[in-house]
Amino acid sequence: MSVSKRFTPKKVTIAFYITKEAAQGAAKIDLLCEHNGWEPVAMKPQKNGTYRGSITVARDIQDKYQYRFKYTMPDGSVKFDNDWNAEEYCPNPFGGDNSVFTMFPKK
Repeated sequence: MSVSKRFTPKKVTIAFYITKEAAQGAAKIDLLCEHNGWEPVAMKPQKNGTYRGSITVARDIQDKYQYRFKYTMPDGSVKFDNDWNAEEYCPNPFGGDNSVFTMFPKK
């Protein structure tokens, strides 16, 4: 998994990439992020077994945002996973961690 960012003066577009290995055979993967009230954003499956998706977030609201991935497996079961290479992690209210991306370029 990885994240890349494209900056403009007022917005940041964050692209999320999930490797075939990290996709774990999922039939569908959604990005869940606090920037939009944790509403699912569908990741697009690629021919090579990876998934990708992006969101655009205003720069002047928060410095950091939490996110997770929701995996729907071929048998219909659902599981949640973090970005294996997130910039940061923080505790969530369910006893685990959420991934975190910042609104700044990497140093």
